[in-house]
Amino acid sequence: TMMPGETPPPPAGTAAAAAAACANCGVLQQNINEYVAALIALKQKMIDGDRLLTEYQQKCTDILHISIKISALRCQVEQMLQKILPLEKCQEELGSLKAELEEKKVCL
Repeated sequence: TMMPGETPPPPAGTAAAAAAACANCGVLQQNINEYVAALIALKQKMIDGDRLLTEYQQKCTDILHISIKISALRCQVEQMLQKILPLEKCQEELGSLKAELEEKKVCL
């Protein structure tokens, strides 16, 4: 089976046969060089892909940690609101009592 670009060999032992063999070696060497270059490029793409994947995984981990912190902060805010609401109610009641005392003071 001949490679693409290969020519059928001339009768063995002739100068033409030697020249054809030399040309075929050149084509083969060129193909090998191209395959090696393609493999090197592919290996670099794999290295780059691994690096990007590692960075992506790190960002996912960071996002998870941030989400956990946000949830904790939300809980704290909710707890603070639950403490503030009764205090606001007390403040209103104190305001009402103060107004009543002022009225009684004026009456007295």
